[in-house]
Amino acid sequence: MQPARTGGNNVGEPASASNFSCPEDVRPMFSVSTVALFAGVLLLIGIASSKLSARLGMPMLVLFLGVGMLAGSEGLGGVPFEDYGLASSIGSVALALILFDGGLRTSLDSLRAAWRPGLVLSTVGVLLTAGLTGLAVAWILNVPLLHGLLLGSIVGSTDAAAVFSILRTSGLRMPERLTATLEVESGSNDPMAILLTVGLIGLLTGTVDSAGALAVLCILQFGVGTLVGLGVGRAASWVIDRINLDYPGLYPILALAFGLLAFGLASVLEGSGFLAVYLAGIVLGNRLAVFRSGIFLFHDAAAWLGQIVLFVMLGLLSFPSRLVAVAGEGLLVALVLTFVARPLAVVASVFPFRFRPKEIVFLSWGGLKGAVPITLATFPLIAGVEGGDLLFNMVFFVVLVSALTQGWSLPALTRWLGLGQPAGSTPPLSVEINALRHVDFEIVYYTVAPSARVAGQMLRDLALPEGVVVTLVVRGEEVIMPRGSTALRPGDHVFIAMRRPLKPFIDRLFDPYAETPPLPPGLTLAFRRDHTVGQLHRFFGIPGPTWSTEPVGALLDRATEDRPARLGPFLVSPSKDPEYVTLTYAPDPEAARDDEAPGAAVRPATPAPDSAAERPVDEASDPAA
Repeated sequence: MQPARTGGNNVGEPASASNFSCPEDVRPMFSVSTVALFAGVLLLIGIASSKLSARLGMPMLVLFLGVGMLAGSEGLGGVPFEDYGLASSIGSVALALILFDGGLRTSLDSLRAAWRPGLVLSTVGVLLTAGLTGLAVAWILNVPLLHGLLLGSIVGSTDAAAVFSILRTSGLRMPERLTATLEVESGSNDPMAILLTVGLIGLLTGTVDSAGALAVLCILQFGVGTLVGLGVGRAASWVIDRINLDYPGLYPILALAFGLLAFGLASVLEGSGFLAVYLAGIVLGNRLAVFRSGIFLFHDAAAWLGQIVLFVMLGLLSFPSRLVAVAGEGLLVALVLTFVARPLAVVASVFPFRFRPKEIVFLSWGGLKGAVPITLATFPLIAGVEGGDLLFNMVFFVVLVSALTQGWSLPALTRWLGLGQPAGSTPPLSVEINALRHVDFEIVYYTVAPSARVAGQMLRDLALPEGVVVTLVVRGEEVIMPRGSTALRPGDHVFIAMRRPLKPFIDRLFDPYAETPPLPPGLTLAFRRDHTVGQLHRFFGIPGPTWSTEPVGALLDRATEDRPARLGPFLVSPSKDPEYVTLTYAPDPEAARDDEAPGAAVRPATPAPDSAAERPVDEASDPAA
């Protein structure tokens, strides 16, 4: 008896990678190598399209969708993909990555300034948008009201992936309250959209038949999502700060594990995984002390990967011929949603919060649609709702119209409304120095812009507070060891070591549009006695005459027991080091109003500044200013 064949060319010859072949009946449709090749090509095209997006001003999500559509079954790639269940699963994980990164970058200060209007927009706003759009859909498509409301619910929410992408790449810095409101809304409105979508699908399929069941679903979505998100976020910050891992590369993965835990646990408990992962990111991002920069960079990359995978996959899922078939009705629905439903919902939601008319226009036009509506549009198909194909194609067309019109024009509208300032060409980067122990210091790398306050200034004239040291200046290929006589030039790369609470003040030196966030009472700053009041005003926004040459130490000479020395909202007191004085943030409205008080803030007799960066600290830190 001859030896059995093992895949070689001759009897008994061992198999090798080059000559082994699978039987036809067990060979997969796509090999792993083919999938890897295809994924690599799509990722490269997606990343390359980001450069094209910056030049054309086109939202990247549109280009990513376009890449997917070109690679799809009706495009040049000819790749068949119509697995809505798989697309929904992949889309949910990608959205979780995007929301977790968005939460990590949401500061508590911006959250405090925007959580009320953001929460109302994410609940009442979504409900009103869905209802008004649903009524229009039922009339335009001549379908039952429940089907119309279902489509309205699917497109009623603002998409976090689209909003974060547009705000990141707009090249503008908008008022913090506006961007925070839009980010909080888009990060927290998914539970309401899911509630409405799942509830209406249940009514259409007969699985939900009472208002009580909808109420329970609502409580679970919001309640469980909130509790899980806050709990996992606190646990993550506690563990990451204390675990002391031997390998630094594990810290970002540990943070990712907690993000996925929040998303999965809330979903298993029938809550909103999207809300949970967003809240977990907020809690962790504001409590994180160890490997903060590394974790942020890793999750920034993960969010970009999630966006590319998400939008390319959704592009693969589309069929351009079907979109053309619904273009007429889809355009009418998009017009109603953009110019009627969303604006009315925004006005009704934010009216009590004293937004200016042009800010309401911005919020109305910023209600971008993206991956969430398309992902939700797969739910009716999976549930077998009659007309699910029509709903999916209509939603996809509406999202395309929203991305092309609102996404493309949002930066231009922001400039026209006078709400945005040009963002710095190179944002500051923090260099990790607190990897193994808790140190309240960081090294930040800045690039000197021509319009920066430090441009042309010698270091000795910058009045840097105690706890701030310029460690290195790189000019072209030359490395300069900084001295007091070193003058900073546009294009210089400057490395500065500083106490972390001082970073907002140092940001002002390098970014003319930087806003000083709300200052915590008791914040202390120490300056040399010979630094002048004018220097403190020009560089850091601390109130005082712009060109005053009075040394800040002289304020102590005029102080009495009844009237301590003040500089605007700061108390001035001696420091432990006799060469320094201490400024403690302690707002005193009565003293600030008394222009004759010793050391009181003197408002400069100059025209009102154009940006918040030129306002005094006590004004620029007010979210309502």
